[in-house]
Amino acid sequence: MSWLLATGLAVIVPALGWPAQPAEAHAILTQASPQQGSVVKAAPEQVMLRFNEAIQVIPGRTQVIGPDGKRVNVGDPVPQQNGMTIKLRPADRPLGTYLVSYRIVSADSHPISGAFTFSVGAPSASAPSAPDEGVDPAVQTATAVSKFFGYGGLTLAVGPVLFLALWFRRRSLVTMARAGLGVVAASTLAAIWLQAPASSGAGPFDVSAGELGQVLTSSFGIILAVRLILLGVAAWLVPRVRRHAGRGPTAVLVALVVAILVTWPLTGHPAASPFAWLLVVADTVHLAGMAVWLGGLVVLTTVVLRRAETRQLRLILPSWSRWAAISVYWLVAAGVLQAVVQTGSVEALFDSGYGRLLLIKTGLLAVVLGVAAWSRRLVQRGASVATTSRLRRATAAEVGITALVLAATAVLVQTNPGRAVDVEAVAAAKARGFVTTLNSKLYSVQFDVFPASVGEYNTIHAFVYTPEGKPLKVLEWKVTLALPEKGVEPIDNPVSSILENQGLGNLTFPFPGEWQLSMTLRTTEIDQATVTTTIPVR
Repeated sequence: MSWLLATGLAVIVPALGWPAQPAEAHAILTQASPQQGSVVKAAPEQVMLRFNEAIQVIPGRTQVIGPDGKRVNVGDPVPQQNGMTIKLRPADRPLGTYLVSYRIVSADSHPISGAFTFSVGAPSASAPSAPDEGVDPAVQTATAVSKFFGYGGLTLAVGPVLFLALWFRRRSLVTMARAGLGVVAASTLAAIWLQAPASSGAGPFDVSAGELGQVLTSSFGIILAVRLILLGVAAWLVPRVRRHAGRGPTAVLVALVVAILVTWPLTGHPAASPFAWLLVVADTVHLAGMAVWLGGLVVLTTVVLRRAETRQLRLILPSWSRWAAISVYWLVAAGVLQAVVQTGSVEALFDSGYGRLLLIKTGLLAVVLGVAAWSRRLVQRGASVATTSRLRRATAAEVGITALVLAATAVLVQTNPGRAVDVEAVAAAKARGFVTTLNSKLYSVQFDVFPASVGEYNTIHAFVYTPEGKPLKVLEWKVTLALPEKGVEPIDNPVSSILENQGLGNLTFPFPGEWQLSMTLRTTEIDQATVTTTIPVR
C-alpha cells in the first residue's frame, strides 16, 4: 500500500500548499448600481447587479418595485458577465424608495435570492417589502431524497458490474445493475423537475412548461440530459460484460461509468469552488470509491456470500478485499481534499452547518471503517461456514451504516459549503457601516459612514435634499465628533462638497464607543441648520 500513500500525498500535499485563493460559494452580490441604501438625484434608466461568480438569470423572478408599489422594470434582466442589467420604464419613476428583488441560480446550481433598496430624491416614509423567495421545504426534502436514491442507484449499478467483469457471473447481477441504472435515471429526472420549483420558489408541482424549458436549456439541464443518455447506453452494455469475454464492452462500460460519475460534481459545489478542476476530479474519485466499495458490499451480502461455493469464495474474497482497500483509500483521500477546500477553515468546521454535517459524516465513516477492518481480518482467516456467516453479518452492518453516510451526503451537497462562512463574513464586512437620514426644517440629509470602526479611515458620504425631495446645494459643511463617555470634546472632521448637494469626507474614531456626530450645513449666506445622531463604533 506504500505506492497508494505516495500517490495520494502527491495529489493532496500540493493542493494544501498552494496559496489561498479568494473563497467562492453560492453567488453573493458584490456590487450594485445604484448602490444599496443610496439616494440618487434622478431615477436611473437601469439597475446593474454584479456577483462574485457566474450566475443564471431566472426569468420572471427579478423585479424592481417603485415607491407606489408598482413594478417598474421592463421584462427580464439582461445577463452580463457575473451579473445582470435590469432596464426600467422611461416613465412612471416617482421619487421615493425603490426595492430591487432578485432570484438567480449560482454556478453550483443552487437558487439564491436577495433584495435591497435605493431612493430617488429622498427616502419614502415606508419602503416596499421584499417578497418571500425561499425554497419550498417540500422541494428541499424531495431534492435530498432524490439525491439519496441517485447515490444508492449508483452503488447498485457499479458493484454488480465489478463482480461480473472480474469474478462472478449471475443473471441476478445483471438485473441488479440495470435496476441501479434505472434508479439513477429516475433520480436524474426528479432532479431536472425539482430544479424548476427550486429556482422559482414555488411548490414541487407548481411547474410551468416555460420554467421546465429554462432548466433543460441551462448547463444543469444539459449535463443531466447527457447523463440520461449515458445511462441508457450503459444499461444496454451490462449484459455483454463477461469475465472471459473480450474486454471491449467492459472497457466501454467503464468509460461510460466514469463519464456518468463526472456529471455529479459538474452540477454541484465542486464546479463553483476554488480549484474547480481539482475538486471535480476529487469528487469523481470520491464517488467512484464509494460506488465500488458499497456496491461490492451489497453484492457480497445479497448474492455472493449466499450462493457462491467455498472454493469460489477462496478465490473471490482475497481479491475483493484488495479492491475494497484501494477504494476506501481513494474515497478517504479525495474526501479529505474536498473537506479542506470546501470547509475553508477550522472555525467553519464547527461554526457552519456544512462543517457540522461533515463531522457527522466523518464519524459514521469512521465506524464503518472499523467494521470493514474486522471484515478484512475475517477474509484473511480463509473461507469456512462459520467465517462466511460472520462475514455476511459484518458486510450487512457496513451496508447499513454506509446508507446513513449516503443520507448525510445527500443533505451535505445541498448545504452551503463551510468556506461560505468566510465569504459571508467578508460580504458582511463590506456591508457594515452606519446609514441614516436626519431631518431639519431646512433640509434632509442622508449619509453613510463606512466602515464605522476604530481608526482614521472612515468615509462619510452625504446627500442633501429639500424637504420636498429636490437636491439642495450646500455652501459649507461642518461635521464634528464627540465621545462624552470618555470626555472627548467635539473634534472637527473636514467634509468637502461634490456635485453641489453631496459631501465627501473622512472621520476619525480614536476609541470605541457611542460617538455623537453633529452636522451643521449652510445652504445660503444666512440659512443653516444642525442635526445630530449617535454612531456606535466597535
